[in-house]
Amino acid sequence: MFNAVIDAPFGKVGIRLEGEAVREIVYLPESTRNVEPDAPLARLAAEQIERYFERASTTFELPLADVGTAFQRRVWQAINEIPPGVVLTYGQLAKQVGSVPRAVGQACGSNFFPIVIPCHRVVSTSGIGGFAHHGGDGFFRNVKRWLLAHERLPYA
Repeated sequence: MFNAVIDAPFGKVGIRLEGEAVREIVYLPESTRNVEPDAPLARLAAEQIERYFERASTTFELPLADVGTAFQRRVWQAINEIPPGVVLTYGQLAKQVGSVPRAVGQACGSNFFPIVIPCHRVVSTSGIGGFAHHGGDGFFRNVKRWLLAHERLPYA
C-alpha cells in the first residue's frame, strides 16, 4: 500500500510514509494505478519529486525514516553530497567512506529513497552499473538511464 503513486517519465513512483517521515520511494511500472496523496507529507513528497522531473537541480527537503544499517546510512549521506551533474564510480565513493566498491554497490542498491538520495549518480568504472539490486538490462536499468540523461550525465 502506498500513500501516493505518481506519474514519472519512466513509469510511476510510489511513496510510503511511516509516521511523520517518508519510509520508502519505489519505482513502479506504468501499469500501476495512481494513488492520490493521502496525507500532507505524501503530497509534499509527490510535489518535490514532480519538481525534480521538471528541473534536475531540485533539492529535497523531506523527513526520511531512520532505516538501514549504520554503514548504509554513511554511504547514503555521501551519495546525498554528490551534486547534480556529477557522477562518481563505486570505487571513488568507496574511498570517500573508507570501504570497498562492492559494499558501496550493495548500499546503493538498498537505498530506500531513490531520487531523493541520488544513487543513480554512482556508476561502475566500466559503464552504468546496476540499479536497485537489478543487474542486466530491464526496467530498473532504464530508470537509471533516464535519470542520468535527465541530469545530462554520461553513461545514459
